[in-house]
Amino acid sequence: MQIQSKALPQSFSLRREIQNFIAPAEDRTETSHPLLVFSAVVLLTLFAIVEIDLHSALLQSIGLLGHGTGIDPVFLSP
Repeated sequence: MQIQSKALPQSFSLRREIQNFIAPAEDRTETSHPLLVFSAVVLLTLFAIVEIDLHSALLQSIGLLGHGTGIDPVFLSP
């Protein structure tokens, strides 16, 4: 008696669904999925924030990042 796994037919079915999703339609132009664009923008923004935070001392020394001395204390958090 041979036991067949259900994972193989499901993986073929999943592959077909992905290919149908990826395959461009005949009458529409190729565009990026909005969620892909949104996640790329979010990741690039987070990367920029981390890079600025890591190099803040260097950026302050060359004058590209303010020191915060001119900020009114009312606007600073406690």
